[in-house]
Amino acid sequence: MDYYEIWFDLKEGSRDLELSRAVADYLGYLDSRGLIEGYRLSRRKLGFGIPEIGEFHITIETRDLAQLETAFQRAASRDSEVEPLHAAVYSLVKNARFALYRDFPDPIRADS
Repeated sequence: MDYYEIWFDLKEGSRDLELSRAVADYLGYLDSRGLIEGYRLSRRKLGFGIPEIGEFHITIETRDLAQLETAFQRAASRDSEVEPLHAAVYSLVKNARFALYRDFPDPIRADS
């Protein structure tokens, strides 16, 4: 499994529950079409965490890089179905940082 990680802060004037609904709408859309395997939205608790990576965190799960690329292509199409969903999330966030992780060891790196 690959994990596309996104850390960010909420833009001033944006509401946290609005963000939660927008993420559920957008990533739920991708999930229901098999473009991702799942996702999770989390928020820093009690102020614990590294300030530089933001208060919120999204993990997007994909089987492999091919599935992630297909999801990226769908988002990049900016068609009338997906663009409003993506924009609803992106318009609420600032200071986004991204990373890509994988399960380890994975089948490619199995014990010898």
